[in-house]
This record gives sequence, C-alpha cells and structure tokens, in this order.
Amino acid sequence: MPEHPRCGFIALVGAPNAGKSTLLNAMIGSKVSIVSPKVQTTRTRVLGITIQGDAQMIFVDTPGIFKPKRRLDRAMVAAAWQGAEDADVIGVLYDVSRRSIDEDTRSIVARLKEQGREAILILNKIDLVKRDVLLGIADAFRQEGIFSDIFMVSAFTEDGVADLKQFLADRLPEGPWHFPEDQISDMPMRLLAAEITREKLFLQLHQELPYSATVETEVWEEFEDGSVKISQVIFVQRESQKAIVLGKGGQRIKALGSAARKELTEMLERRVHLILFVKVREGWVDDPERYSAWGLDFGAS
Repeated sequence: MPEHPRCGFIALVGAPNAGKSTLLNAMIGSKVSIVSPKVQTTRTRVLGITIQGDAQMIFVDTPGIFKPKRRLDRAMVAAAWQGAEDADVIGVLYDVSRRSIDEDTRSIVARLKEQGREAILILNKIDLVKRDVLLGIADAFRQEGIFSDIFMVSAFTEDGVADLKQFLADRLPEGPWHFPEDQISDMPMRLLAAEITREKLFLQLHQELPYSATVETEVWEEFEDGSVKISQVIFVQRESQKAIVLGKGGQRIKALGSAARKELTEMLERRVHLILFVKVREGWVDDPERYSAWGLDFGAS
C-alpha cells in the first residue's frame, strides 16, 4: 500500500442504457459488468475495483433508474439509490444521443436536489452528436445547479475516460484500501459466469425474449489440468420461451453456449467446459430466493 493511500466509492447512476456498464468496464480495464443493447440489463449492484496512482477506486455500477412498474423493477431501482447514498462521489451518466433530457434523468436530478447531494455529470456517447448539440445539453444540465464538474466521454471508444478516471481518483478521501491490489470485482465467479451467459442471451435474443429469463450456475468443478466445468440453467417462465432459447434443432442454444464459452475462456484464462440447460420456472420473478442471490430487496417499495 502507498504511503498516503486514498480509497472511496464512486456511484455511476443514470437512466437505463446510459452506458454505465460500458464506462465501468473501460475504467477497470476488464469486464466486470455485462453490456447489452437491451435496457435495464444490470440487475444488481456491481463493484468494479481499480488502482489509479495512490487511490483505490471502487466503482458501483447500478441498475438503471426509471419509473418502476414491477417488483423486480422496484428492487432494481432501490438498489441503484442505495449505491448512490453510500458513495463518496456520484457520477450521473447521460446518453447525449437522446438529445433532450429524458424524464428518468430529470427524476434522478430532482432526487439528488432533494437530498442536497452534489454530483458530477458525465455526458456519454459524444461520438454520436455534433459539438453544438453537446454544448447545448451541457448548458441545460449546468442550470440544474447540482453538478460541480461536467465531463464529456465516449465509454465505447474510451475518449475522455482517462481524464475522468484521474479526476475521480483525486477526489477520493485519504484512507486504507479496502481490497487487495489485484482484485477487480467483489462478484463471485459463479455469479459473474452466469452474468456472462445472460449477456449473450440478451445479445442474441433481445428482440424475441422478454426480461423473464435468468441464468444460474449450478455446478463449478475444477480439474487437475486447470480446466473448469461450468453447468448453468437458463430459467424462463413459459414453454414458448424455452423453444425460443433452444432454437430449431438446438442451434440457438449451441450458438449461445459457444459465445459464452469463448468469453469465459478468455476471462478465466483456462479451458472451459460449459453445459447449458433450459428449464421453465413459472413465477421466478416473484421468488424471494432469486432476489437474495442478486443482493436485491424483495420487499422494496
């Protein structure tokens, strides 16, 4: 540990699909949170940990904040606000390709105002808009009066990410590091492996499959040759959804398994034997055990 260490929590909050998970992965330099064009992909709080100079930066990637309608929605939004309340620094992400400030982002700003919290604004996806549009959006946010600093980045191309990372490291309080130097996340490997498969599920089926699908790692067996056997179950709510995941002649699940296996092999740096099953579990979205596994509050209101 350095002579004068700093350490703190940085919460990334924003509307669904603002790019929080992409930015987190860019900051850490490794994949710790899944990314999908489908909104609200992140279900639980994900910690990403990185070192910048003398500072250990603990990023909290939260579910997108939006107006909740279902139990799962309410639990996800509650987890997002919990992550923000405990943070030393709050970064509000906004997707500038949306052009005008959306209702979900306005509600986030309003709540931060109510709490008397100062935040930094991170305008993301700047590669998708012209400079005059970008400056107009920045000015509109500046008038809200809660943002101490405004950064313009592209999490996808990593433009501006290094400057943002250094700024955040400098803002953290002095104190000992909370995690070992080489640790990049607090997520157990079984859960992270399930999240990787769930990402591939959404990437391949986000037009066809609703949110009523989840993935659980049931077996994690390591062998003497260094390889690992991972057995996972994809749970859906109806037989028709099971048919979608399997695909004609099982082709869809084979493609899904191949994509997940490739990424897991790269991430774990060893050979992976991935076995996927699809099962129907009606009403899993109302199962308290699922919420507990994700670190969500089943009774969130």
